[in-house]
Amino acid sequence: MPQSPDDLDAVAVRTWCSLALAALGAEREEIDAINVYPVADGDTGTNLYLTMESAAQAVEAVFAAHETVTGPAASAPLLSDAVRAMAHGALIGARGNSGTILSQLLRGMSEELAAAERADGAALRRALERAASLAYEAVAHPVEGTVLTVATAAAQAAASSLAASSLAASSSGAASVSVVARAAYEGARAALPQTTGQLAALGRAGVVDAGGRGLVAVLGVLVEAVTGEAVAVRAKAPALPPAADDCSADHADEGGPAFEVIYLLEADDAAVDRLRHRLDGLGDSLVVVGGDGLWNVHVHVDDAGAAVEAGVEAGRPYRIRITHFGTDRVAPPRERAQRAVVAVVPGEGLLELCMEAGATTVLARPGEPPASGELVEAIRRAHAREVVLLPNDADLRHTAAAAAQQVRTEGVRVALIPTRAAVQGIAALAVHEPDRRFDEDVVAMTSAAGATRYAELAVAERQSWTTAGVCQAGDVLGLIDGDVAVIGTDVAVTARTVLDRMLSAGGELVTLVLGDSMPEGLGEALEAHVRGRHLAVDTVVYRGGRQASPLLIGIE
Repeated sequence: MPQSPDDLDAVAVRTWCSLALAALGAEREEIDAINVYPVADGDTGTNLYLTMESAAQAVEAVFAAHETVTGPAASAPLLSDAVRAMAHGALIGARGNSGTILSQLLRGMSEELAAAERADGAALRRALERAASLAYEAVAHPVEGTVLTVATAAAQAAASSLAASSLAASSSGAASVSVVARAAYEGARAALPQTTGQLAALGRAGVVDAGGRGLVAVLGVLVEAVTGEAVAVRAKAPALPPAADDCSADHADEGGPAFEVIYLLEADDAAVDRLRHRLDGLGDSLVVVGGDGLWNVHVHVDDAGAAVEAGVEAGRPYRIRITHFGTDRVAPPRERAQRAVVAVVPGEGLLELCMEAGATTVLARPGEPPASGELVEAIRRAHAREVVLLPNDADLRHTAAAAAQQVRTEGVRVALIPTRAAVQGIAALAVHEPDRRFDEDVVAMTSAAGATRYAELAVAERQSWTTAGVCQAGDVLGLIDGDVAVIGTDVAVTARTVLDRMLSAGGELVTLVLGDSMPEGLGEALEAHVRGRHLAVDTVVYRGGRQASPLLIGIE
């Protein structure tokens, strides 16, 4: 919905995120093509897109939650809720050097904009200045000619426009959001071509900074979000000249770090300060963003294990991603496999199991479902002509369908099996045979998943009506095929009740996946219960690690 020129509220933020995602999606390949700094790995556009996708999804979740409570006809959420969600979504979804810096820029803006339900031009100017300042602080060794330079130019242009408009303002002193937003965009756009001469790597390749170009796109659609008017389309950036093809080899010859390491980290400020110092001595391109106990850490190192160990010493690292530059940049293209399986896994404990079965995995942590871009990236990483996609979560069906459709346009044959739980995915993987015809394999895997009934335990957060009656906060809920079937007060007792109820309809194999909150010995106790009460039924127990459900149950 178009905004008035002086209106920056939650709806405008939602519109901005949506438009920014579309703009980065349209320019992704071109931005990837001009990515030569700090590493010529051709993924800046993709990383910016995935980071923005996570931010946009977080904002959509705020609107959905608000409508659930107040109804679709109610007013929009508060601006503070929308911008905080945007910043948090970008933080947990940040990819690569560029995405990590973008998340910090959005965090800086959110800190200023969250102070008011409706922000004027002065607030937007402060937000842009805070964004540029925080981004510089996050980078261990800031370099001019990068996205940092473009962000600073945007903030300076916004401040200049506000000063000029204040002189001509009416006695009310109102400052126009549209004027400030447009000035920031124009300032960034003017700074972008100058980056070619500010950074030697860009000058040699004859390109502008890829991250800076992405920021210009994001600021351009901010203008559209607050005015309803699209900014002028910029000319496309030139493709890389032939000489730039050697950039990756040059980097390898110069002995640049071999790995990119990224992880989320739960830690306090003092521990993060020590971590920065430790990682700065291990490698380069160090960017640490976040705050309030949650951080996103990005660094290029030769010793990936040491970088992760440093995170363990500082706090609790998770969603760890390690990319080997040497393999990705200088190795010859590998031949496509004929077939691959991509599976979403709800906890670290099942990762090894699925990988041993030959699957490419996507880790889904509690409260952090993977975005469609992550699934697309995983399918591409599988590097196969035919791919079977297992979402393993009923709530991911639309996300998985969107990812499958996107990759099909790239010539990959994708079959989406609508697995609704991890135990169904395990059953499908158990019958996967890559040597048989694709259709036959998909039918067999679908049949195995469909024949697996699933259940899970959950803990009620508040008093609520359920299909099994009224539950109180703290009650243990046994859900069978997605519906509450048992309400109890003890985990072990509720689990046994759920098992007995499911096995009353028959079954040959019970699969138990225990989360890390489950007491020691519970798996063995449930296995003994099944063996004693249900003859000829086998039980397999897995440790799922940190997962949303304390216990997953599958019956085949």
